[in-house]
Amino acid sequence: MTGSSRKPVPSLRRFLTLYASDWIVTCSLGLLFYVVGHHISGFKRHFSLEDTSLRYPYAVYQRVRTHTLHFISAVVPFVAQVIINLITVRSWIDFHHSTLGLLLSYTITGSITQIVKVTVGRPRPDVISRCQPIPGSVDPVYGLSTVNICTQTVKYILDDGWCSFPSGHSSSSFAGLGFLTFYLAGKLHVFDKRGYAGKIWLVLVPMSGAAFVAISRTMDYRHHWQDVVAGSALGLALSYFSYRQYYPGLGEADAHLPHMTRFEEPSDYDGGVGIPAFGDSEVNENEAFGSEETIGLLGRR
Repeated sequence: MTGSSRKPVPSLRRFLTLYASDWIVTCSLGLLFYVVGHHISGFKRHFSLEDTSLRYPYAVYQRVRTHTLHFISAVVPFVAQVIINLITVRSWIDFHHSTLGLLLSYTITGSITQIVKVTVGRPRPDVISRCQPIPGSVDPVYGLSTVNICTQTVKYILDDGWCSFPSGHSSSSFAGLGFLTFYLAGKLHVFDKRGYAGKIWLVLVPMSGAAFVAISRTMDYRHHWQDVVAGSALGLALSYFSYRQYYPGLGEADAHLPHMTRFEEPSDYDGGVGIPAFGDSEVNENEAFGSEETIGLLGRR
């Protein structure tokens, strides 16, 4: 590396200042996700007791429970990204960007999903089983039944019966594992115009996990197929949107490196207190992002 190729890196204080708003927005979205999902009952559409698509049994034990979902969709991608970082670029900036991007993907997807759920109020396939209608109940003449005919005493079970669209498990799994897919694709340069089947299979592993979670929702009769498709598409789209906030396109030569555009102004740098591994104002590009040897293993062009 020559002196002209060396790039300054911001101090820790400046770094935190530059990304404070991102963390505030992300945490706020997480709070919104929780509040809407746990404290708002939402709209409940009228339904027909004769609709066979709503007569499926209520599954007490789900194949992928809520806590398992969060582990698969958030914890697993986070741990995987840390390991990939250590194996490849070994960069604190990459660790920060990948973590922030993952959380942004997860929280923005979750909050939008919950808002749509409580607004649409579509009955789940097991809504009649949840409702436990008054014995002998029938639909009104030329009309539909309402929640008023239900005898279910557990409020959460009843309210959740009208949260079918879109599938939260599907959107969350694709938000987290979808982000990991794009992160891994960037590190492996899957679109480098050389073509390696092994890379493709490796990249598709997280997506396969997300697909299994989504499909399990129809197996448990928690969602109609349209809910699963819509939730999966929403999560995948927002995971890519979040990924591109902090990383270049997958076809770029530097696809394995995080964006550094916020550090381009001279005022962004401070040669005093720095960030571990890249805080010195004279740290070169390789030291900030990772060693050239590890980058070379990824097929950097």
